[in-house]
Amino acid sequence: MVKKIAVIGSGFAGMSAASFLAKGGCDVTVFEKNDTVGGRARKFSAEGFTFDMGPSWYWMPDVFEGYFKAFGHKVEDFYKLKRLDPSYKVYFEDKKGVDIPADLSAFYALFEEIEKGSSAYLKQFLEEAAYKYEVGINDLVYKPGRSITEFIDKRLMLGVFKLHVFKSISSYIRKHFKDSRLVQLLEFPVLFLGAKPQETPALYSLMNYADICLGTWYPEGGMHKIVEAMEKVALEQGVKFKTSQTVEQITVENKKATGIVVNGNFEAFDYVVGGADYHHVEQHLLEEKYRMYDEQYWDSRKLAPSSLIFYVGLNKKIENLRHHNLFFDESFDDHAKEIYDNPKWPSKPLFYVSCTSKTDADAAPEGMENVFILIPVATNLEDNDSDREKYFDMVMARMETLTGEKIKENVVYKRSYAHQDFIKDYNSYKGNAYGLANTLNQTAILKPSIVNKKVNNLYYTGQLTVPGPGVPPSLISGQVTAREILKDIKNN
Repeated sequence: MVKKIAVIGSGFAGMSAASFLAKGGCDVTVFEKNDTVGGRARKFSAEGFTFDMGPSWYWMPDVFEGYFKAFGHKVEDFYKLKRLDPSYKVYFEDKKGVDIPADLSAFYALFEEIEKGSSAYLKQFLEEAAYKYEVGINDLVYKPGRSITEFIDKRLMLGVFKLHVFKSISSYIRKHFKDSRLVQLLEFPVLFLGAKPQETPALYSLMNYADICLGTWYPEGGMHKIVEAMEKVALEQGVKFKTSQTVEQITVENKKATGIVVNGNFEAFDYVVGGADYHHVEQHLLEEKYRMYDEQYWDSRKLAPSSLIFYVGLNKKIENLRHHNLFFDESFDDHAKEIYDNPKWPSKPLFYVSCTSKTDADAAPEGMENVFILIPVATNLEDNDSDREKYFDMVMARMETLTGEKIKENVVYKRSYAHQDFIKDYNSYKGNAYGLANTLNQTAILKPSIVNKKVNNLYYTGQLTVPGPGVPPSLISGQVTAREILKDIKNN
């Protein structure tokens, strides 16, 4: 008999799981509480400006290629990729902006210019990172984390020391690179993993390989093009989407989910996949006796940051901005402490600016600019309009100083987004933006399980479980969860 499966949430992980399950012969329906699919990767348009609401970096193009290949497609069937050059611009503490070149030889030259002799160390660093990427992306991230025996693998056991799992990426980088600018350049990609470099395993230098060697890309039309492509693939597989559908309960009888209550109505299903916020699905949709974790467990988890985001439309062009811009003009360490060690609104935050109108003419009216500003902040903070305004004024002033151009007086559109919005739109635990931090004690089998061991047919996928936060890991998470369900269906 064909199994009926409900997937709660239409983010990258939910759509990925749904598509692989449908490909495996299941009857799949995706329920989305918002009026459009895509989860955090939704988009919106206002006054001629178009904004991607969440993810803005396109890294690891091979993961996307592999995803679409599984369904008989190529990336170019859906959108055209452009490699950005420079990859991004960084404003350091010396207040000078540095363009980071896409060309590898130019990247080596930049390191040598900043710190004599560093290019030789960079070559070794990237060779080791390439090995980690190959093992990490092809082996580790596809492990479902259901048993320690998954990691009794000859290749992994022999390579464990080459993977630098038990060394922090901070100490690993600082062993060979002394200039603070080079250290920041190499440490910044792990910010996507949601922990301080001192607490992130050096395994994740694989992110540097993704950044420097595989490149930074842009799907023409915006990141939402990925969502549109995944929706098309899902529909081809027979997946049904139901938007504006709030799942209110997962019904359970005799340790088996019988279905879900949606907008007040019960619908029967053979399996349920929680692709929405894991904490919300478990703590709010299940009776207490069917939860694997209690609130004390969740409260003890180290979360990746939340974000204060501004979507800004300008009525002129800004010459000294690139597509991606990192404002590291204040202390990296001080900001990290205010996120993780002593959570509070930051005093002098680092921030990121995406200006897609530099690459995509359709993102803003002619002669204008669309600007996405993101400040990483601690989770679970009180979020109010006065704080948002304070930080908007702060980043405007710093952008004007560093770019040497007037900006604030040219703002013709502005929208802010922070903790309250993440909770309202995505039921995000403590208003987090990126899920769980990828620290050593929150890796693989130490993450919340993809299988509910108290409910035989309830599974989870997404950024709070394996393999972790980020767009490519979310695509993989959906595939891993679907594979485990299909295996369990076959064995039962």
